Amino acid sequence: MAPDDRRQDAALLMELLEEAKAGRGRIAMVTGAVATGKSELLHDFAEQALRHGALPLSATGSLAERDLPLGVLSQLVRNTPADEHRAATLDLLREGARAHLSRAPGAESFAHVDAQIVDALCTVLLKLSERRPLAIVVDDVQHADRASQLCLSYLARRVRYARVVLVLSGPDHHAHPHPLLRTEVERQPHCRPVRLAHLAEEGVAERVRQREGAQAADRFAARCHELSGGNRLLADAALEDLRATGEPGERYADAVLACLQRADPDLLPVARALAVMGEPGAAGRLLGRGEAATARSVQALAGAGLLVGGRFRHEAAASAVLAGLDTSELIDLHRRAAELTYQEGAPAAVVAGHLLRATHAGDPWALSVLEEAAKQALRDDGVESAIEYLKLAWQACDDERRRARITTTLVRARWRIDPGTQTGQLAELTEALHQGHLGGGDAIVLARALLWHGHVADAKDVLGCLGDGGELDREAVAELGATRAWLRSSWPAFLPHLPEPPAEQAGAAARSLGADRRLVSADALASTLSEGPQEELVTVAERILRGSRLDEMSMDAVECALLTLIYSDRADRAAPWCDVFVSEAADRHAPSRQARLSAIRAEISLRRGDLAAAARDSQRALELVSPESWGVAVGAPLGILLMAGAGMGRHLDYLRQAAQPVPEAMLETRFAAQYLYGKGRFALMSGQPRQALRDLRLCGELTCAWGLDVPEFVPWRLDAAEALIRLGEVDEARGLIETQLAGCGKRSKRVHGMALRLLAAASEVRHRVMLLRRAADLLRAGGDRYEHARALFDLTEAYHAIGEHRRAGMLSGRAGALAQECHAGALIRDPARARRNGQVNGQVNGQVNGRLNGHAGGQSPEAALSEAEQRVAALAADGYSNREISGKLFITVSTVEQHLTRIYRKLNVSRRRDLPAGLAGRSL
Repeated sequence: MAPDDRRQDAALLMELLEEAKAGRGRIAMVTGAVATGKSELLHDFAEQALRHGALPLSATGSLAERDLPLGVLSQLVRNTPADEHRAATLDLLREGARAHLSRAPGAESFAHVDAQIVDALCTVLLKLSERRPLAIVVDDVQHADRASQLCLSYLARRVRYARVVLVLSGPDHHAHPHPLLRTEVERQPHCRPVRLAHLAEEGVAERVRQREGAQAADRFAARCHELSGGNRLLADAALEDLRATGEPGERYADAVLACLQRADPDLLPVARALAVMGEPGAAGRLLGRGEAATARSVQALAGAGLLVGGRFRHEAAASAVLAGLDTSELIDLHRRAAELTYQEGAPAAVVAGHLLRATHAGDPWALSVLEEAAKQALRDDGVESAIEYLKLAWQACDDERRRARITTTLVRARWRIDPGTQTGQLAELTEALHQGHLGGGDAIVLARALLWHGHVADAKDVLGCLGDGGELDREAVAELGATRAWLRSSWPAFLPHLPEPPAEQAGAAARSLGADRRLVSADALASTLSEGPQEELVTVAERILRGSRLDEMSMDAVECALLTLIYSDRADRAAPWCDVFVSEAADRHAPSRQARLSAIRAEISLRRGDLAAAARDSQRALELVSPESWGVAVGAPLGILLMAGAGMGRHLDYLRQAAQPVPEAMLETRFAAQYLYGKGRFALMSGQPRQALRDLRLCGELTCAWGLDVPEFVPWRLDAAEALIRLGEVDEARGLIETQLAGCGKRSKRVHGMALRLLAAASEVRHRVMLLRRAADLLRAGGDRYEHARALFDLTEAYHAIGEHRRAGMLSGRAGALAQECHAGALIRDPARARRNGQVNGQVNGQVNGRLNGHAGGQSPEAALSEAEQRVAALAADGYSNREISGKLFITVSTVEQHLTRIYRKLNVSRRRDLPAGLAGRSL
C-alpha cells in the first residue's frame, strides 16, 4: 500500500456518508488481512461522522461473544439516544435473545431468529435515521453472532433510500469463515468494497520516519519490512525490538501472537504445526489435513504477513507460536513429528531434533537415529548438537554394551569443547570396562583420557584389562599403535605399561589402514625429540599437514607434525600451517583444538622472537580451555607464557601463572620439560638464579632420563649456565655451554648462537667481541629476533669494554630497535639491564682475571666509590678522555686525574680499560 492510500480510503467513506445524508443509503465492506488498519479506519470514520452531524453507532464482533444472541446489535442499540424507542428496542432484543436460545439444540441457521423481531429492530434504526443520519460501524463482523448477522443483512437490503451508511469490516475472502453475510452485503448495488493491504516497503519507511525520524528510517525500515511484510502491528513491534537490541525479540513475538488471536481460530493449529515441521506440506500431514485446506490456511497466514515462502519470517515468530503450548502439548507435537519424519525417511538430524525436543527416545528405532545424527553432526562440526543427541541416547539406552559405546562417543565429542567436562563419564567407562562392556579401541581412548587428567593408576588398570582380553580387532590395533607412538614423544615413562599386539596383527592393521597418519606423525615427533632434526622427517611432517583436516582422527597427526617442524628449527615453515589450522578450528567450533593449536602458535612466536604474540597466544590457549582442563598438557602453554612474560620484563603481571599449581603426574611427561624450562627462565630473569638453577637442572634430569635431550627441544643447559654465571660459578657454566655446543654442532643456528652468546659472557673481555659477532650472525640467520637482540646488547657492552665506544653507540641503536620490535621490555630498560649485566660481567672478569673487584660478598663496584668518583668512573668506562671528562663535569683535569687514582686503587685495577663493564653506560 502506498503511503497516501489510507487517506483515499477515508475520503471514500466520507463521500458515502454525504450521499447517505442526502437520502441515498450506502454500504462499505472493508476487507483486509490482519493488521492492515481496518479497525483504525473504522474508528477514524466514526469520529469524522460525528463531526459531520451524523450519529455514529459502533459495535465490534468478538470471538468470545459469538454465541451471545443479538450481542452485536445490542451494542449498536445501546449507543442510540435514551428515549422510549431505545427502551422498546431493548425489549425486542431481549425477546429475540430468548427466542434464539430456545431453538432446537444444534440448529445454526438464520431461520431460527424470528423474522418479525428482525424487522422490528431494523425498523427502529431506520426511523431513527429520519431524525438524524446514521453511521453504523461494525468491526470484525465475521465474529458477530448469527442473529446479529441476520439483522445486518436484513438492514443492508433496506438502507438504499435511507439516511444510513453501513460500514462493515472483515478479513480477506479466503480467510472468511462464514461468508454468507459478506456475500449478501456485497451483492447489493449500493455497496462499495474497500480492500486494504499491507504497507509496501516505502510505506513502512514512511511509518518508521513518522514515529522515529529519518535516521531511524534509514537504519531500520528495510529490516522492519522484511520482518513484517508490511503488517503494521508487526512492523511497529519489530522497530521497537530493533532499536532496543538489534534483533526481533519479545515485542515482535507478542505482535505475532496478537495477529493469530485476531485471525481465524483454525489458523493457530496450522501455525503451530508449521513452526514444528518447517514447511506447509509436512505441517498438513502432521495435522491430518488435506492439501487444499492446509494451503488455504497457509495463504491466510501469509496474507497476515507472518509467512514468506511458506515459512515464518523469523525464528522468533515460530518460537512465539509454540510458546503458548504447555509442556505436555509441545512434547506430544514433537513426538508425533519425530515419528512422521522417521516414517517418511527424513534425514537423521531432522528426526533427532524432534526426538530431542520431545525428550523421548523410547521407540525401537530412536537410538539408531540419535547415534547416526550425532555422527553426522560431529563430521559437520555441530559438536553441541551431537552432545545433546548422545545424552538423550545414553539416557534411553538399556543395553550396557551399547551404552558404553555411546558414552565413549560422548567423551570424544565433549573433548572437542573442553577436555575437563567428562570426568564423570570416565568413571562410568572404567566401570563398564571391568564389567566386560567396553574393550578394544574404546578402552585405549579411555586410557588416554585418564592419562591426560593425570589418573595414572586408573590408566594402568585399564590397559591391564586390555592386555588380558585376548586378540584385538583391527581398530584397536591401529589405536594401540598410534597411542604407543604418542607415548614415545609425550609420556615415555608410561610406555612400558602399554600392551604390544603381536607383530602380525600390527602389520596387518598398518597395511589395511594405509599407514595411519597419526602413527607416522607421532613417530616423526618422537624421532626428532630423541635423535634431533632430520630432513626426511621434516618432509614427512609437511606431507601430513598437506593431507590433513581437523577431523576427530587427524588432530593428533596435525599437532605432532607441527611440533616436528618446530623442534627441527623450522618454526618459519610451521607458522603458516598453524595459522590455517587455528582458523579451521575456530570455524569448526572446536575450542579444545583451537586451544591446543594456539599453544603451538605461541611456541612458534616465541622461537621467532615475537614475545607479545607468544604471550597473547598462550594466554588465549589457557582461556579457551581452563588450566584444570588442560590436564598434564598445561605445562606447554604455561611454560611459553612464563618465558614470554620474562622476556617482556612483565614479571609482576605473571606471578600468578608462575605460582599456578600443576598436576603431579605432569612431571612424567614431555610437558614438564617445557614448564620447568619456562619457569626456570622466568626465575632467572626475575633475579632468582638459584631457583632457576633448580628448575633447569630438574628439566635436564627428566629429558635425559626420557631420551628427549636434544637442544632444539629445550636448551636447558644454556639457561642453567647463565644462572651459574650470575652466581659466579663460571667454570661450571662454561662446561655446560661446551656440552651444549658439542650436542647441537652446527645443525641449529638458533641454539648455536645462544650458546656462543653465553660463552662470550664466560670468556675474557678480549674474546667476547668475536664470539658475540658470530652469535649475532647465527641468531639472525636462525630467525629468533629476541635472542638476536640479546646478542647485540651484549656485543654493545663488549665494544664498550674494549674502548670502541663509537662502534658500540652505532650498535646500541640497532639493538634497541630490535628489542622494541620484539616487545622485549627486559632489554629496553637500560639502567636495570646495565646494572644486572654489570654484576655478571664483573663476576666473570674477577674469575677470569683474578680480580673480583676487590670487594667481599660480591659487592658492586660503585659501592666503594663516592658520588663524584662514580661520575668520573662512568665517563672513563665509556671511553672519554680526561680532558673530555673535565669539560663534562666542569672540573679541572688535575681533579679528574686525582679521582681516577683513587678509583683505580679502590677497584684494584691499574688502567682505564680494566674498569668494570657495569660502569659503562651510566654516563648517558
